Amino acid sequence: MLKIPLVILATLFIGISMALATEPSTTSTTTYHRTIVDGIGIFYREAGPPGAPTVVLLHGFPSSSRQYNALIPLLADRYHVIAPDYTGFGQSDAPTPSQYSYTFDHLAVTVSHLLEQLRIARYTLFMQDYGGPVGFRMAVAHPDRVQALIVQNANAYKEGLGVKWAAIAQFWADPSAHGEIVDAFISLEAAKQRHLGNSPNVDRYDPDSWQDEFAILSRPGEREIQAALLYDYRTNVASYPVWQRWLRDHKPPLLVMWGRYDPSFIVPGAEAFRRDVPNAQIHILDAGHFALDEQTDQVARLTRAFLQQVAK
Repeated sequence: MLKIPLVILATLFIGISMALATEPSTTSTTTYHRTIVDGIGIFYREAGPPGAPTVVLLHGFPSSSRQYNALIPLLADRYHVIAPDYTGFGQSDAPTPSQYSYTFDHLAVTVSHLLEQLRIARYTLFMQDYGGPVGFRMAVAHPDRVQALIVQNANAYKEGLGVKWAAIAQFWADPSAHGEIVDAFISLEAAKQRHLGNSPNVDRYDPDSWQDEFAILSRPGEREIQAALLYDYRTNVASYPVWQRWLRDHKPPLLVMWGRYDPSFIVPGAEAFRRDVPNAQIHILDAGHFALDEQTDQVARLTRAFLQQVAK
């Protein structure tokens, strides 16, 4: 019988223990919850140690917290992660516009109240697309709660608006005369193109993403919900100076990751953040609007490095 010296066994044991200690989290660590916030059923994903620094992942349009499925386990070994679905999105309730005022002000209040119920008093906000107007409102209302900001194609500057926003501005000016803009906005083709954008890397995209998003957009009542939010989006553009002033006044630790192939929010919108936060970390990625579709590892690596500096 082969006898292995104790020193070798000890070395092997230490090596295995270290490997297990650094094993990254897996999707099995994510838990799924529904809770009532101001009378509305809100769904959220949660992962990671509850006592660790919290990262709140705010999703875009027309997605849900599901867009972060790949990122959550890559953060959850060291951070407490909360990813909610807004009212009217994903697995959260979708009351009619007569029952819930679909404005970005209201979405931000609902998310803030969710975090209060969860007794989360301080957090880093990770904001993508619609996550920007939700997150910036939360930051302006409660600056003491915000430890840092991570921006991924979430616009806060007029120079970041792509050409399509000229047509949407016509809808803002006269909604009743431009219902076709809403129809185009919530179409399957639009959902697909938000992911693909102008990217040359189409083989990195899972078609289930836009098929699932379109299934949500096709639910009864969703057209009215999304039309209300699209109309309210004009208040986001009007709020850009307020958010910029908040950035100048508070100079939060700021990581900006921007997919260069996004036709909706273009690269100058990323570079503009440095005007108000000169120390911002800005990275232009070889990706589109949903950078996680193409550059999951890079987004996770940049996010983890940033959080290691700021989330204590």
